[in-house]
Amino acid sequence: MRFEWVGVNPLARKLIQKSATDFKEVAEKNIRDIYTRSQKPGGTPVGDYTGGGQLRKSAQYRGDEMGYTVHYAPHVEYGHRLVRGGRTIGFVPGQFYLKKNVDTQRPIYKEDLRKKLRE
Repeated sequence: MRFEWVGVNPLARKLIQKSATDFKEVAEKNIRDIYTRSQKPGGTPVGDYTGGGQLRKSAQYRGDEMGYTVHYAPHVEYGHRLVRGGRTIGFVPGQFYLKKNVDTQRPIYKEDLRKKLRE
C-alpha cells in the first residue's frame, strides 16, 4: 500500500529548496505521528478477524516510511471477497484505516511545512 500527500507537493518542493534537512525533519515527524496514531484505539483494527492485534503489532516506521508487515493488511484496508468451497459468497468491505490516518495527518503536515518555510 502506498499513499501520497496530495495537494502539498508545491510546499514540499519549496521547503526542499530551502533546506533538505528541514524537509526531512517535517516528513519524519509526520510519519511518526501516523505511526503513533496507528497504535491507539481506533487507529488500526483489532479483533478476531485481524489476528487479535497482529495487524496493529505489525505497524512499523522508519524515517519517512510507515506500513504494515502482515500479509493481510491490504485486505483489511481495501476489502476482500469471501470464498467458500471455491465460490465467492460475499465481500468484506475495506476499513480504510491507513487512509483515514493519512487523511487526518494531511492538514497537520501541510501546516508543519508552512511553519518550517516561515522560519
